[in-house]
Amino acid sequence: MRTRILPVAAAAAALVLVQPSLAVAADDPSTTVTFTVTSGALTLSVPASATLGSGAPGTTISAPIGPCTVIDDRALASASWTVMAAETNFANGASTIPATNATYSAGTVTTTGTITVTPTNVTLSNAAQTVLTGSGGVGDNTASWDPTVAVNVPASAVAGTYTGTLTQSVA
Repeated sequence: MRTRILPVAAAAAALVLVQPSLAVAADDPSTTVTFTVTSGALTLSVPASATLGSGAPGTTISAPIGPCTVIDDRALASASWTVMAAETNFANGASTIPATNATYSAGTVTTTGTITVTPTNVTLSNAAQTVLTGSGGVGDNTASWDPTVAVNVPASAVAGTYTGTLTQSVA
C-alpha cells in the first residue's frame, strides 16, 4: 500500500496561501472606543468628639484627638487643597478659657496617591487658620493625621469640665 503524502502536503500549502492576512486593509471597518473617567468629591472626616484628659490650673493638658482624613477623589491633573481649623472658647458654665490658649499640631501625615502635604502648627483662635496644605496632587489622593490639641490652663481657672468646638474644613 502506498502512502499519498504529496497531495496532503499540497493541500496544506494551498490552505496557508488562502488564509486571510492579519494586516488591516484600508477598507476594513474600525470602531472608535471611548470611555469616561469620573470624578468624585473633596471630603474631610474628623472625630465627633475628643477628651484631652485633666490637669491642674497652671498646667498644659494635651492629647491626640483621633484620626483625621482628607479624601480627594476629584481625579484632577493638578490637585491642591487646604485644611483649616478654628476653635471656640472653652466654657465651663460662666468660666471660660480662650481658644488662643490652645495649640494644634498635625504631627505625622500619611498619604496615598500623589500629593505633597505640608502641616503647620498653630495657636488656635476663633478664626479659621491653615493647618495642612496639599499641593502637587495628581489624580485621587488621601492624607491622614492624628493632631494633638494642647490647652494651657490658666492658673486662675475654676475647676470643672470645659468644652469647646474645634471646626476643621477642607477646600
